Amino acid sequence: MLEALADLIQTTGFASMTWQHLVMMGISCVLIYLAIVRGFEPLLLLPIAFGMLLANLPLAGLMDGPKDGIVGGLLYYLYQGVKLGIYPPLIFLGVGAMTDFGPLIANPSTLLLGAAAQFGIFITFMGALLLGYTPAQAGSIGIIGGADGPTAIYVTSRLAPELLGPIAIAAYSYMALVPIIQPPIMRALTRKADRQIKMEQLRPVSKLEKVLFPIICTVFVGLLLPSAAALVGALMLGNLLREAGVVDRLSKTAQNELINIITIFLGTTVGATASAERFLTWQTIGIIVLGLVAFAGGTAGGVLLGNLMCWLTKGKVNPLIGSAGVSAVPMAARVVQVVAQEEKPGNYLLMHAMGPNVAGVIGSAIAAGVMLSKFGG
Repeated sequence: MLEALADLIQTTGFASMTWQHLVMMGISCVLIYLAIVRGFEPLLLLPIAFGMLLANLPLAGLMDGPKDGIVGGLLYYLYQGVKLGIYPPLIFLGVGAMTDFGPLIANPSTLLLGAAAQFGIFITFMGALLLGYTPAQAGSIGIIGGADGPTAIYVTSRLAPELLGPIAIAAYSYMALVPIIQPPIMRALTRKADRQIKMEQLRPVSKLEKVLFPIICTVFVGLLLPSAAALVGALMLGNLLREAGVVDRLSKTAQNELINIITIFLGTTVGATASAERFLTWQTIGIIVLGLVAFAGGTAGGVLLGNLMCWLTKGKVNPLIGSAGVSAVPMAARVVQVVAQEEKPGNYLLMHAMGPNVAGVIGSAIAAGVMLSKFGG
């Protein structure tokens, strides 16, 4: 009887539990806390954290592939959407359907702020190379600076899938921490008088402009950088569904049911790649640190160009909007609004900040295309 009981215990996960498993479960619980209690990017942080929890249950085998005629685990098959690059473009389809490119069309110069905010990607790429990462790994780490989780996942799944767990968690963690990380950088790089600048109201944008924009953007970017066509094309298709006005059912599906389902699959399976064996390494710590450098560098790049535009326009551009050039839509634009209100109550910069914010989405996709075309083999 005792022998049978001992054999039974040996078949449970408790017998195979290690301190590494416990640490990873602890980290997943912290992320769940941040998502539920603190509200940090809960739509993706919560499934990522729970996926991490599932992956670190000993003997569960949810990420195991098929072997000796035995089918693989559930998450292994769902993960193929990440591995094959299917989920991130579908996320972009939903993002496009929810995004109004009007502020960018009304003030095209803000496209430059979105481009400048990609500065963090490239300085981090060079820094990662100096620290011994391969070019493909360095490109994947640098993309964290775009503050765009789906783009980071898309690039990493193709260039450095072994780093997918830590890079995805770093990307979404920093996206969630936008309200904490960005304001000190914004204030340090701008003058108080400039932060109080009120900008003129944006001009109205016609429906024709809004319909033509996604078509023109897709053709231009697709021809210039074919490797970015999947991300930018999906983003613009979603936006065209929104602006066309004749496919409300498709637009609403992209905004709601489709993006919600893909978010669950994407978040859970990406989190499941963060097993104890892969995650608890010095390499992961390096990625977390470099990710912060990338994100801070992107914010700084946007603000510095904002300062230049402020000077060139003789005070018509508030440099704070440059920080919204990172791709955390719409959180980065909201942070601009909050800081502007603190400096001067009644100063409304939200719509002005949305221009560089949506430009940052396009910019991060283009930066991803550059990395894929250069190191994707």
